[in-house]
Amino acid sequence: MQEVDRVRLTSRDRVRLTRRDMLRLTIGGAGMFVLTSSCLAVTSGVGSGGGPLYIEAFPTSPLVLNPFNESLPLPKLAAPVPKSVVDTWDSPPGPDNQAFVKGAGPFSHQLWPGTAPVADYPLPLVYHINLEVAPHDFTSSLVQPIDSSGKDVAPPGSDNARPRKLPSSTIYGFDGRFPGPMINAEYHNPVLVRFENHLDQDNGLPRQDFGAPNFSFLTHLHNGHTASESDGNPAQGYQRFSPLGRLDHRAAYEPGEWVDNLYLGYPAGGDDREKQSFFWFHDHVHGHTGADVYKGMVGLMPLYDPKIDRGDETDPSGLQLPGRRTDNPDGSFSVDYDIPLVFYDTALDDGVTPHKDAHTGTGETHPEWWGMTYFRHLPNHGFVGDLFTVNGKAFPVLEVKRRKYRLRFLDASISRIYEFQLMQSSGGYKSARSLGLNGDELQGQYRLPDGRQCMQLVEVACEGGLLPNPIVRDSFELWPAKRREFVVDFTRYMGGDLTSPGDEIYLVNIMKMTTGRLWDSADPNYKVPVLKIIIGDDPPETDVSVIRPALRDVPPLVAGATGAMNDKSVPTFELQRGSTKADPEFEWLINGKPFDPANPQITVKKESEAVWRIRNGGGGWVHPLHLHMEEHRVVARNGTLAPDARHPDDTGKEDVVALDPSEDVLISRRFRTFVGPYVAHCHNLIHEDHSMMFAWEIVP
Repeated sequence: MQEVDRVRLTSRDRVRLTRRDMLRLTIGGAGMFVLTSSCLAVTSGVGSGGGPLYIEAFPTSPLVLNPFNESLPLPKLAAPVPKSVVDTWDSPPGPDNQAFVKGAGPFSHQLWPGTAPVADYPLPLVYHINLEVAPHDFTSSLVQPIDSSGKDVAPPGSDNARPRKLPSSTIYGFDGRFPGPMINAEYHNPVLVRFENHLDQDNGLPRQDFGAPNFSFLTHLHNGHTASESDGNPAQGYQRFSPLGRLDHRAAYEPGEWVDNLYLGYPAGGDDREKQSFFWFHDHVHGHTGADVYKGMVGLMPLYDPKIDRGDETDPSGLQLPGRRTDNPDGSFSVDYDIPLVFYDTALDDGVTPHKDAHTGTGETHPEWWGMTYFRHLPNHGFVGDLFTVNGKAFPVLEVKRRKYRLRFLDASISRIYEFQLMQSSGGYKSARSLGLNGDELQGQYRLPDGRQCMQLVEVACEGGLLPNPIVRDSFELWPAKRREFVVDFTRYMGGDLTSPGDEIYLVNIMKMTTGRLWDSADPNYKVPVLKIIIGDDPPETDVSVIRPALRDVPPLVAGATGAMNDKSVPTFELQRGSTKADPEFEWLINGKPFDPANPQITVKKESEAVWRIRNGGGGWVHPLHLHMEEHRVVARNGTLAPDARHPDDTGKEDVVALDPSEDVLISRRFRTFVGPYVAHCHNLIHEDHSMMFAWEIVP
């Protein structure tokens, strides 16, 4: 074993250390551990000669005292910039004006509307999004400072343990929002987004100690069929910035620079079966992706198909999935009853937990940051927070009408995996501490002790777009970066009883995951309510939305895919824990190598196809491996043809391979339309940053 899972130091608190650290502590002698004022067990010193020891104590977030009293915020719909305004820009978008980088350029787009295969596409709608420093409030409720035993405490610098308002956290956000603006896009109608860096303007807000140190960004549309120069990936960043001597986090757009990412709305191969339905965009700066995403660089892009899924349930020529579309004069459109849900867990600073990891701090505390987001750059297991949020709010409320809704789920957490179920309760929610829980059991803050399933969900899409057929689910897992789309009928319960105005339904997380390694053993008492859904007073609507037995055909597997299960010549990418001379901080490797953008692990030809093997190298970890550029289809898991009972939506397309411990997955994929460098990486972003990612390239 390369690491020790956990070492109990007191009955209440634990610290996570690597095996190497444990050996050093043994050699270093006694007196290495002390208790902080909030009962956190941490190291009291660092032995000499072995490099820094990463303190792995995590704060206990203050308890939100009045949960489920704020409306679920919906992401703001972005508006395109009028052409009359774009034409006045000093450097307007164009086929040969793809980015502004100080001391470099010009740069060109590989493909511009008006050129085959998009010769009949219109010019893109142009959006302008600034990267900005801004405050963000996770709740307006009063909070109670507590320690890891659940007891009330006085924060440092305070003379009392009374409830108080939570301070704003500082985010780096798209247009200063978290989540950022939402762009409703449509196939065959290109979108161009100018992302511009203003992160040098701190607005007087505390920066804290995480985020790219040069305030850079690199925006990736996950997972668009996108040209390399617009993909926002570190391999292309290396190609663009290394001639300027800018490497690693400097191989990205720094303050004062901008990039025009062109999203053509062109399905791979021009094949309608390749159309997707829900993108998100996020930061991808090498070595700081996790920190920047955690700091707020998250935006949304639902994607509609004008042929069968244009967001209008009244259109008889389409699938009639729930949604009422309104076209706006500026070329954008909105869709009612189609709701994105972004899940994100955070930890809030208690002011006494040391700041020390591979990048920051010397073990000092920051009482001035009490209640603000706390981040550890390189935790041993991955980063999981203890406060769960939806669309940037803790414990929000969604009021729905008695009709069908389309709910789009996104896991934007750094490491956490969720399993969701819809429940009702007679006794209501209880705080974890009131139930006698402490330590890691305080994660999620509240429980629904008598929660029971009350509704099913009908899955209609995964991250690769519409499924071939809908799947009825009692519950479902959501891994980092994965998306799932469901139709939920809020007119009746699973037993057939009708809903009534004022009925309360909870979206409940039933997957306990106290570290970023993998889920804990199943616990029937672990029922964390994250969203309250209230049935509104409006009378039932005339509901014309339907759930059809067939949704969309999927592309065939590549030739010979099923016969390749025992073919040892198939390109194999094994995710492993290890070490490398390249950087002592790199602990996560693929095929024994850290990320090396100068030397792609594989090169493929444009318009080719392949079978790849993705393997979890073991050690009891789970990994969500994301492959940029085109979706794949799962051929087999552990030698058994897909789908299986655990992964029923393997019938569709994906862009993240969810790898259980030691799992072996065979995938089918193609490489069309564009050339250039791309990446594949673990979307446990702690792993990606340290350095579980490989470069690959498409050549003519």
